[in-house]
Amino acid sequence: MIDRRFTQAIEAPDARTPSLHAVGAVIASLLILAGATAGNAETPPPVDATAPYLEEARRLAKSFSSRLQGELQAALSASEPQNAVANCRLVAPAKANELTEQHGWSVARTALRVRNPRNAPTLRERAVLLDFQRRAAAGEHLSAMEHIAIVEDGGLPYVHYMRAITTGGVCLTCHGESIDDPVREAIAALYPADAATGFTPGSLRGAFTFVRPLAPAEEHSP
Repeated sequence: MIDRRFTQAIEAPDARTPSLHAVGAVIASLLILAGATAGNAETPPPVDATAPYLEEARRLAKSFSSRLQGELQAALSASEPQNAVANCRLVAPAKANELTEQHGWSVARTALRVRNPRNAPTLRERAVLLDFQRRAAAGEHLSAMEHIAIVEDGGLPYVHYMRAITTGGVCLTCHGESIDDPVREAIAALYPADAATGFTPGSLRGAFTFVRPLAPAEEHSP
């Protein structure tokens, strides 16, 4: 606020009051000083509400990935590749349920091109997958690509974490560009709407997706 003395000087100048030019200079100096003071004020960094959940989500994603790869490798070693298709169909949901029961996170897989229609992405998941695709095209490594946010659905807050899945050598047996006829036949029998073939090594296969409901008090916890 401008000091009342300056407005009085402007309204009723006399020989003892400063000139309008001098008054204007003083006002300008005050405004500059106020702006400099405000500019130097420290602004605390924003609190990242996802931070308390990120490391746990990363551990779960790593655990889920390791379990699936181990089971798939064992199935491929113990039987013909076409039999591994049926094994994967049962093992993946079972391992997801185990982690959900143990840790309270809903665990699943999704992709832009899915084998099982039940794994089709939600609108939000599709947007994240497309962003993963864009980032990969820009040169970012898929191995560390992830996304986490706190969102609401039906008025209920939850943490949503996604981690990219890279197409590895094991994946190519059932998802690659060249698939043996017995495997292709097994896929067609179990997944008549399959759209998850033609992947190349190192490409984006899909993503692990994790959801954890939050109590209202947790929504903005630091």
